[in-house]
Amino acid sequence: MSGTGSRILLWLLVINLGIAFGAGLYESRIVTSEWLSSSESVLRWNAEAARRNNTGMRFWIFVTTVPLTIVTLANAVTAWRAEGLVRSWWLTATALALLERTFTFSYFIPVMAGLMQMPDSPTSVSVAATWMTLNRGRHALLLTAWLAALQAFSMACSPGHDR
Repeated sequence: MSGTGSRILLWLLVINLGIAFGAGLYESRIVTSEWLSSSESVLRWNAEAARRNNTGMRFWIFVTTVPLTIVTLANAVTAWRAEGLVRSWWLTATALALLERTFTFSYFIPVMAGLMQMPDSPTSVSVAATWMTLNRGRHALLLTAWLAALQAFSMACSPGHDR
């Protein structure tokens, strides 16, 4: 891939990671409070609210499930072929994004799909609380991947960088 094509691909990774991180924070702070709420110090799971919001099919599939996954895989191949210090940052960004994608497909999507079918119970509350706690780690992965991708992009576009 040409230097310009590589930079465009890296820019797409930066943009998509930034959107995924910001949207994930928004979902965690605003949307999920409808799913797992506290009433008189008792947590309740609201599967109806999760199904009504259905953020996975109404938003995430268009932002991360398909686009971020494809962009990350393409960037992994391109980063592997890169040279110099930019390669390390770029590979770090793609490795972290791939790790986040792996966790998403192996844990977060299947667990949420199951939760959306579960009634309020101690089990569903426990599963949802664990999901939300682990989701913070997913945010940390996205943030770190995004920052590494920004660093790689900054280096790739700096004057004197081999183009």
